Amino acid sequence: MRFPAFFATLAGLAACVGGSMDSTLTAASPSPMPDVFACARKQAKALDFDQTSLDVKDYRLTAKRYDETVTRPDVRFHRLVDRLEIEAVPASGGGALTKLTVTARTFADLATQRGPTEEQERPSERVRNAAQKIVERCGGEVAPAPNEG
Repeated sequence: MRFPAFFATLAGLAACVGGSMDSTLTAASPSPMPDVFACARKQAKALDFDQTSLDVKDYRLTAKRYDETVTRPDVRFHRLVDRLEIEAVPASGGGALTKLTVTARTFADLATQRGPTEEQERPSERVRNAAQKIVERCGGEVAPAPNEG
């Protein structure tokens, strides 16, 4: 009766080895939240991401970019979809005013019998690089955002 326990342990280890399905980067900035958020929003647009949602009250946004250059030998596969989730929140101590968090994800856009379906994959190099650039450019001291009033 040791075999079921062995296989359960083996399955648990295999699940842990799979790695994370998203990549999250954070940075602490001495700049105020509105300025950091405006910088991140501007950088996402400069990196060819289209904004899909925006919460100006809580300083969150999501953005996506399609990658039509990837092909696979699967008739269901259509393209890759890179997604960014960006959030600016108050920082806790250390002289920083804002904590910037950027989460990068990649999905395979598939055509199934139920219609378009997205399956999450490991983050692509392109989306990880985009997240890194946003954190580098907006995670430190940033220029004040222009008044939108």
